[in-house]
Amino acid sequence: MDLADAARDWQTNGFVVLPGYLPGEVLRPAVAELGTMFPSPSGFHDGSDPRRQRYLGDEFAGIDSFPFASPEISLLAVHDLLIRLARTLLGDDDLRIYSAEAWAKYTGAADYDQDLHRDYLNHTVLVPSEAADFQQLEMFVYLVDVPEDLGPPHLVPKEHTAHIAAKPNWLSRRAATGTAPEDGGFGASGHAELYEREVSAAGPAGTVVAFETSTFHRGTGMTRPGGARYTMHLNYRRAEAEWAQRQAWADRSHEPAWYRFVERATPAQLALFGFPPPGHRFWTADTLAGMALRYPNLDLSPWRDRL
Repeated sequence: MDLADAARDWQTNGFVVLPGYLPGEVLRPAVAELGTMFPSPSGFHDGSDPRRQRYLGDEFAGIDSFPFASPEISLLAVHDLLIRLARTLLGDDDLRIYSAEAWAKYTGAADYDQDLHRDYLNHTVLVPSEAADFQQLEMFVYLVDVPEDLGPPHLVPKEHTAHIAAKPNWLSRRAATGTAPEDGGFGASGHAELYEREVSAAGPAGTVVAFETSTFHRGTGMTRPGGARYTMHLNYRRAEAEWAQRQAWADRSHEPAWYRFVERATPAQLALFGFPPPGHRFWTADTLAGMALRYPNLDLSPWRDRL
């Protein structure tokens, strides 16, 4: 799909599915390092991987947050193709990545079937805006094939949900009971009709599912015997949308994995995390000398050349 067409779908439906957007040669280095972070399908299901216990009973237990133990998976989160897509959908070149997670799921480990919901409650201190300037972009990136029996996300086109206010946020297919609103009004039953209108985002490795924080979606159950699913969940915003926040990068910037990532990243990739670009007034001989001490393997010439 042409990215201009993708942008139109994104605006119209609240999401767009791009099958195989990342080619195999881009995925290959990251996929080769999955074992540094997660059990293989066989290692999990035959019990030979001692990390198996971590994933049992909690659908979110398989999440690792950036910076990742694998530098290749960290670099994939800000690959040029993903930056290009994010800039097109958000309509701006000055972006920030405000969260990045890698996620492993295994058939039978937990119940991954969710109610329809929006993600805004832990992605912004405000509420979603329909203004293009303030939209937030979420991406699911498939590191492996995710057919229907490996639990792809399902999404509902916003023509069916535009009438729903900021509350409720979780919509169950259970019949309405007529009692008081659930969960302080953030949860509600009696929305089975929306489950009939959802769209499956099943797709091959390299597929990118891009959606807004105002888009109703859900994770689905895994049924394939011996199955495993490896994905990334990435979140981008315009730099000016400071209220959109999920992870504080400075809080993680003294981890060994952070240094391994930074020393291989480009200035454009680092700018997504808040590094001032070359030519910014932050950069002086003193700050660059300090950076050389903190990041001795980072090539600082792009910043020095613009002093």
